[in-house]
Amino acid sequence: MYVGKKVKRVDAFDKVTGRAKFTEDLIPKDAYTAKILHSNIAHGRVLNIDTSEAMKVAGVVKIVTCFDVPKIQFPTAGHPWSTEKERQDVADRHLLNEHVRFYGDDIAVVIGRDEIACKRALKKIKVEYEEYPANFDPKESIKDVKVPIHDECPNNILKHTTNNRGNFEEAIKEEGLIKIEGDYETPIISHSHLENPDVYAYEEAGKIVVVASTQIPHIIRRVIGQALGIGWGKVRVIKPYIGGGFGNKQDALYEPLCAFLTTQVGGHPLKLLPTREETFVSTRTRHSMKIHLESYVRKNGDYVARRVETYSNGGGYASHGHSIAAKGLNCFHQLYPCENIKGDAYSVYTNLPTGGAMRGYGIPQAMFAYESHQDDIAKALGMDPLELRLRNVMPKGYVDPFSHNENYYDSFRDCLNKGAEAMDYYGKKEKYKNQTGNIRYGVGCAVYWYNTGVFPISLESSSCRMIVNEDGSVQMQLPETEIGQGADTTFTQMTADYLGMKIEDIHIISTQDTDISPFGLGAYASRQTYMASFSITKTAKELKAKILDQAYLQTRITPNNLDIVNSNIVRKEDRRILLTMEELATEALYTLKTENQHITAETTHTVRTNAYSFGASFAEVKVDINLAKVEVLKLINIHDAGKIINPQLAEAQAHGGMSMAVGYALTEEMKYNDKGRILNDNLLDYKLGTIADTPEFEVHFVENPEPTSPFNTKSLGEPPTCSPAPAIRNAVLNATGISVNKIPMTPHVLFPLFKEKGLIDNDL
Repeated sequence: MYVGKKVKRVDAFDKVTGRAKFTEDLIPKDAYTAKILHSNIAHGRVLNIDTSEAMKVAGVVKIVTCFDVPKIQFPTAGHPWSTEKERQDVADRHLLNEHVRFYGDDIAVVIGRDEIACKRALKKIKVEYEEYPANFDPKESIKDVKVPIHDECPNNILKHTTNNRGNFEEAIKEEGLIKIEGDYETPIISHSHLENPDVYAYEEAGKIVVVASTQIPHIIRRVIGQALGIGWGKVRVIKPYIGGGFGNKQDALYEPLCAFLTTQVGGHPLKLLPTREETFVSTRTRHSMKIHLESYVRKNGDYVARRVETYSNGGGYASHGHSIAAKGLNCFHQLYPCENIKGDAYSVYTNLPTGGAMRGYGIPQAMFAYESHQDDIAKALGMDPLELRLRNVMPKGYVDPFSHNENYYDSFRDCLNKGAEAMDYYGKKEKYKNQTGNIRYGVGCAVYWYNTGVFPISLESSSCRMIVNEDGSVQMQLPETEIGQGADTTFTQMTADYLGMKIEDIHIISTQDTDISPFGLGAYASRQTYMASFSITKTAKELKAKILDQAYLQTRITPNNLDIVNSNIVRKEDRRILLTMEELATEALYTLKTENQHITAETTHTVRTNAYSFGASFAEVKVDINLAKVEVLKLINIHDAGKIINPQLAEAQAHGGMSMAVGYALTEEMKYNDKGRILNDNLLDYKLGTIADTPEFEVHFVENPEPTSPFNTKSLGEPPTCSPAPAIRNAVLNATGISVNKIPMTPHVLFPLFKEKGLIDNDL
């Protein structure tokens, strides 16, 4: 049995030796280069583009402008398509845009024989604009709109969602209630994956072939077809190994444009490799959010009524748009169930780079606000924050009326109690109370809530193909993409266990090709292991039945008396080995005695369930008051992700998410000037943490088996990023007594707060 064990990654050798091929490794040497001309204003319209001088540059093949592309608006979000129009993503952009909506928007492309020719030509293109007023703040963007960012949204509101329960206005009239309110703000940040979203394209056999670093190859094929106005079957998308995505590559970025450009040069291979600076500005970011919270509570800590209002900064285009803000809103009533809730979420167009999917999908923003607010409530009531959570957090047996997800266990309290013990939370609270002086220490906690996949909002399905090779090994293909997280290894473990094979006899194909791979939806929503487990078990069941039918022909023992153990066909009664899988497969394919058989199975499973994933973070910090600097000493994550398929990979997933969350809490933020131009679009000025900034990490799992899952597992990929930032913030509150309601908690944020509260001498 392999499930539940630390199994070596199936792609480890190829990756550490450099054999694994990424998109840029595969580009033909004669491929043309495409370089994009980006707008240098935040809002306006392109009136004219003069390319005459640029075309004179040696090596330039063609220049394509926003006036030359199809006048088709298309969506870019990497969601499953729906035949129901109201469930389709917002189509609000073109391949190149005449209406410029942020500083860095795509307006023209130079195609050249090399990069030098393209760069020289870009400098010679002259652009005439009509400039419009620009708005960078979501609350300001909806006031007195003179020129809408999109004509379809005259007030710049992409969408407004409400989520109300009970009677908020009536409930707050109860006598003796304590009102606690606060405003919380999160930053725009970058995914900062190692590999930029590289892509190249060419035409072959009547199709446009696109090779891309993407999480969602089948969805990309559909979006390219929509953007170019051609049949989706005329597009072939190949996804090689991928160097990280974190949600940025759950969007159609430059694949549609590159596909179009190759058609403009006779199908010649053409590469479009965004620089790091372009990846910061012109792909996707994590939405910043401004969240206002009000809680009306009794003195004993019971919640009577709660209100949330969220403004999400969507940037220039919808992308995943409102689904991210809506997810954060929808978890509000589930995290701490309350009978009277009033909730509003606004997704707003602004003239900043486009916000899209990023690890956690709106929950890191929501958790920072909601979990910071929990500690503010506890402070107002004079209660311990952990005790307040234990009193109010989602109970066992809770069922969401929309998704019908059920909390089958007391998972929140399991995680909180395990984390408190691991951190020695109560001991350190006692140790650090009544501190004075410049250096202070604190501990804090926070919880998170997460789903597994997107059902019932969108389609959830998975397909799988398995083939028995001549040597008895099994080759398998899935549409769920390996993007560095180790998914292919867990798929292999599950397959080996279900079939009864040695793990070395399972050969997974780690890349996807929409002309060859089974249809599926890719990597997002922490869906991989959960969704793939359904199609793996369904396909393996069919394949195993065919194998045992063949074994019957060769052994004369009926299939119900046979099994596969350790890649051998055995008699169930005494586990006697009758023949090896290699002997069975060779005979099946090459026999002259009966009909030969190619043993294969392929199935699709539509998944109509979802699963809650729960967890908590505990942080210990050191605060230097005079320097206004926070150092995280220790961070502990506790996860209920159901049955853990591979503990080593699961812990690695958690460590990666925790590392991202420390940066979110303390250092990372994309900065812009008053013209909307980014000031830190590189890995020097954008402050990612290094190994020297990484605190002690500790991960624990509460393995409450998920009953809706074939292998009792559920989401883990995104959850580790969701709760550390508020836990760190709450530890700072414990150390200093000051509520910090904006991240990242840089010295620029902390210093004025410390001065205002008298922790720093006013002479400093």
